[in-house]
Amino acid sequence: MTTEKQTPIGAVPEVAWEELVTAALLGEERRPPPGGSAAALLDLAAVSTVRQRAGLRPAQAGPRPEPAPHDPRSKLPPAAARRLGQFLSRSSRGGYRAASGAGSHGATRQSPDLGELLPEWLAIANSRGFGAPSALLPQLLDAARARTDLRSEVLTFAGPRAPWLAGLNPDWRFALRGGALPRDPRAMPDGPEPTDEVACPEPAVDEQSVRQLWEEGLFAERVSLLTAVRRRDPAAGRELLLTTWSTERAEDRLMFLDSLRRGLSTADEPFLDRALGDRSKNVRTTAAELLATLPESALARRMWERASGCVGLGPADGAAAEGAVDGVADGSSARLAVEPPRECDAAMVRDGVVATPPKGRGKRSWWLVQTVESAPLSRWTAHLGGRSPAEILALPVADGWRDELHAAWAWAAVRQRDTAWAEALLGLPVRPGGEIPGDPARLLAVLPQQDRARWAAGFVSAHGLADAFRVLGTCSVPWPAELAKAVMDALEIAREAGSYPWSFSGVLGLAERSLDPSLAEQFVPLATRRGGSEAEDGARPGAAAYWSDAFDRLVLTLRIRATMREELEQPGPSPAG
Repeated sequence: MTTEKQTPIGAVPEVAWEELVTAALLGEERRPPPGGSAAALLDLAAVSTVRQRAGLRPAQAGPRPEPAPHDPRSKLPPAAARRLGQFLSRSSRGGYRAASGAGSHGATRQSPDLGELLPEWLAIANSRGFGAPSALLPQLLDAARARTDLRSEVLTFAGPRAPWLAGLNPDWRFALRGGALPRDPRAMPDGPEPTDEVACPEPAVDEQSVRQLWEEGLFAERVSLLTAVRRRDPAAGRELLLTTWSTERAEDRLMFLDSLRRGLSTADEPFLDRALGDRSKNVRTTAAELLATLPESALARRMWERASGCVGLGPADGAAAEGAVDGVADGSSARLAVEPPRECDAAMVRDGVVATPPKGRGKRSWWLVQTVESAPLSRWTAHLGGRSPAEILALPVADGWRDELHAAWAWAAVRQRDTAWAEALLGLPVRPGGEIPGDPARLLAVLPQQDRARWAAGFVSAHGLADAFRVLGTCSVPWPAELAKAVMDALEIAREAGSYPWSFSGVLGLAERSLDPSLAEQFVPLATRRGGSEAEDGARPGAAAYWSDAFDRLVLTLRIRATMREELEQPGPSPAG
């Protein structure tokens, strides 16, 4: 009897696991597998598995890691630390978790998604100056790795121990690049007024670290770095981009170019003018858009010459004057006369006008909108007889061009962050079908927060919640009392009408995170199932039970938020060691 000689594991060549998986997926017919056969591939996979499970090979001990740096901040109150552990545990599971058993109405009740409360919890903890518990740091970094929206708050909360841990685990390397991230003020309770820009990492102080991260960092890190440098020094950000601009991929150039919106000024015009000749159409279009937001740029002046030649005052024409607001002009005998461009020449294309319209769109209409939206809004008042934006929008428009003209002005207001024009466009009487020129959410983002909330409250009161999700998403948290009442009333109306609650799931989820927690008890009556049968009330089958569960969940979420705030208001036991 002969015994086959076994090859020691240590003598089997080591092949990267990713290479083994790729070879197995492709198959022997498409690529020769490592080892030369399918059997050899399986042997290598088995050996690789054993190696991974066995851990490190015995070797000479290396130097011990440096001790973790001291975090002088206060420890969390015990109740708050337990709450954080619950949030992190639930967040790692993801999604909603059904409560035990079915609800009393026959529908499965859903408990709050605690992971969605983590951003608010972190923002409050950071505002109170607490340090993260050492035992929860790995879970915090795992959460930040999975959710980039948490990284700003997590790295602030984790403090000096985050980069120390990241040096020991490559999965957390994001904590090593660019240092700690500033908090996003939108998540701060009762904090500074929110902005519409995404929080990004502060750049390293020394130029060498900035340059190294710019040249070696991941794409998302480079975008964040460029945005942060622009925030601190717009000229330095532009110069940093210039160092690699010619070698960047087209899709990367587009994202980097978009980062120049922060701190955009006439000093950026020469660079943007060069980008008008970029080989990528999207880059050219974005460069033209940025130049159009600089009223004194050469491109803005050229677009104004074109737009002012297309739109001007003309005499009123009785019934032919189309588009008067509620059939009434502004009290004058004027109307707007529109003559769209008859051609799109090479100069217009270089300035960002796309010559080919989308399917179903007329060429001249397409060229008109692009021309007007790129012209400086500040010049229309003088051009149209000294009228304010509201008065201009009230003028009747000849020949059916009103929708195109107002849509172009709406996009211009968003691009140029023009508050007066945004207010005038949002203040127009709502057209049939509930249409507002442009995108209401984008126009609202131009306004101060208190004006956004007031307009959103009026919109919800007039039109309900069917189209309110994006509008509500522009408002600061917690929602002001006027907006909160409008949403509460609209939810009650929808419930009483027997509408399906899952049609409003987005708004309900937003309300859970945005309503003031002190309002929880006001929703308790709504969580009680209505009397009478659904058939008698005309409600859709199952709607009453689902509404009851939805309000139960809303009440519970608000109570949890109130409790977590109280827990974080307690003093910590002692400074963290």
